[in-house]
Amino acid sequence: MKDRLDVLETKMMSAEDQLDELNRSAWRQQQELDLLREQVRHLAQQLKTIQPGAANRPEDEIPPHW
Repeated sequence: MKDRLDVLETKMMSAEDQLDELNRSAWRQQQELDLLREQVRHLAQQLKTIQPGAANRPEDEIPPHW
């Protein structure tokens, strides 16, 4: 009976460790997602401020023969 209890305790400790690691991974992913959302918002705002027909950089323009 003691051996079975030891095996169960070991499995439970392992499961707790895995759950903690999954929680840390989910937290890191949420932080990265929040950062990416903020960057997308910033880029969207920049796109709104671009005036159509405004002077582009020469390297961005398509040559006339295209």
